[in-house]
Amino acid sequence: MKNTTGEWPPNSPDLNPMDYAIWSILQEKACKKPHPNVESLKRALKKAWNEITLETLIKVVDNFPKRLKACVDAEGGWFE
Repeated sequence: MKNTTGEWPPNSPDLNPMDYAIWSILQEKACKKPHPNVESLKRALKKAWNEITLETLIKVVDNFPKRLKACVDAEGGWFE
């Protein structure tokens, strides 16, 4: 699928840091055990969010140009 319009790929999970990096960190930390209710899950997610270090966030942001290049190389299509 070649993007000839020059538009940004809509809602691309490959270019959204929350989708390609942060959610997996939150899931790994907050979902190690089943939660008895939604409030328990919310507390675990908030705790996990607060445990993400600035160093990790910087790495995610610094990786963004590489992801943009991969998207261009894939002509706007899916990439890993």
